[in-house]
This record gives sequence, C-alpha cells and structure tokens, in this order.
Amino acid sequence: MDEAAFIAALRTLPLHPGAQDLRDDAAVIEVGGEALVLTHDAIAEGVHYRTGTDPADIAWKLVAVNLSDLAAKAAEPIGVLIGATLVEDAGRFIHGLREILAEYGVKLLGGDTIAHAGPATFGCTAIGRATVRPVPARTGARAGDALYVTGTIGAALLGFDGDGAAYLRPRPRLVEGLALGPHVHAMMDVSDGLLLDARRMAEASGCTAAIELGAIPFAQGVHDRLAAARWGDDYELLFAAPEGVRLPVSATRIGTMLEKGAEPLLLDGKSPPGKLGYEHR
Repeated sequence: MDEAAFIAALRTLPLHPGAQDLRDDAAVIEVGGEALVLTHDAIAEGVHYRTGTDPADIAWKLVAVNLSDLAAKAAEPIGVLIGATLVEDAGRFIHGLREILAEYGVKLLGGDTIAHAGPATFGCTAIGRATVRPVPARTGARAGDALYVTGTIGAALLGFDGDGAAYLRPRPRLVEGLALGPHVHAMMDVSDGLLLDARRMAEASGCTAAIELGAIPFAQGVHDRLAAARWGDDYELLFAAPEGVRLPVSATRIGTMLEKGAEPLLLDGKSPPGKLGYEHR
C-alpha cells in the first residue's frame, strides 16, 4: 500500500470535520471562538536525513517542517510536542531543539521518548492559532488566480549534495505566512517538490496549474532546473492570489490557475515528463 492508498483508506474512518477530509497538511478546530491549527510530521533516518547526521540538525529540521505547515495556514505558533528516539549523543538533539524553539519563539508542550535498535524516527505535533478566516487551505485556488512562490527553489537540493545547511536547517516562512493570510485564496508549503505540490493544490481546488519553468526563481548554483523543481524540502510558500493583488511580501509569480482541464498541471504548456516530486511508496 503506497501513501495515496493509505490516506484513502484512512478516509473510511470516522473523521473530525476539522480534518478537512485529510486533503490538507493541517487540521483546523474551532475552540472557544478561536481556530486552532494542528499539524504532525515525522522524519526518519535514511529517508529525511543521512545516518550520522548531527542530532542538533535533526531536531531543527523536525520542528521546522511542522512550523512550515503552520506558516502555510497563516497560523501563529503556540507550541510543539516531540516524539524522539533516544539516539547516541541525544544531548545534541536537545541543543538543536533549544536553538529552533528560541529562534521562532515557540514553547515545548511535551511529548514522548523511545529507545530501540533500528533506524531512528522522530515526530512533532505543532499547534498554532489561526490569524485569519477562512484559514488558508490548498482547496481555495480559483481560475484566473496568479500562482506565486516565496524565496528560491533548489537550495535544499544543493544543500543535500553540499554543506547540508539548506537541506537540514530549513527556514519556515512564518512571518511571510502571517502577512499573506488575508490576501491569498490558497496556500501550502513546498515540501515534496514544487511541481508535485502545485499539482496537489490544483487538484484540491478543481483547477489546472499552468507554470512556466523559466519563471521559477531557482537558487544560485542550480543547473538542472527540472530536477530542482521536483526535489522538495525547500519549505517555501506556494500560493494562489487574485490577479493584480498587492502582496505584502516578496514573492515570484510562476504561473496561473486555469479552469480545470485534462491535466491538473501544465509546465510550459505541456504535461510535465516523469516524476513530479517525492511520494512515499
């Protein structure tokens, strides 16, 4: 059973309305006049980081990828819960955790620890407070919207093959997400590849995303632009906003949302060749 089939099976279970039919990266729960945003991501040795990686970098990435999901919901972080495998030099994990919590002003709420002999796995649940209504989702894009991305694409790919900084220590776009919340129709972070995530937004919104490869802002040093657009782990914000909207942050327009066509994603007017991004099998 692959990831898509597993999620489809989960949809047969009793779902809370806040789960949004498991078609987004976070749940939204109304509590006492506020909307809480909850998200959970796990990272595993050999999948999301190499064996021998500094546990401080593991801790940073674990929290960062979850804060990135809150950023895509224009949510203000409240705190995180951590599930950690007790690895050798676990004190370095605590050090990295302290670094990222201090960097983004986030508090630790609790969690759990385990010890086992196999590859390490870590989990994080992040809880945030919605700052706009409706809370941005990947389902809200409309035909005619302009499609944008913050920052650059491909830094994580370069980091994976180089010094590792951009790959292991992504910078969640919390400030940008909070600013963009009132202006967007749809928003999500780029975690599994720009092309794959754009297709997901288009499918969820009932549109076709038309992207121009030459319009994508690639990181300096990227030579294979198509590979970088498929790579993922950049944790930039991908969003659809009304044509002509004045954006409160710097972002690059990479395409347009069209009426739903035969393909959910067009790259330079054609269906993209091959794999679009990372999917668990």
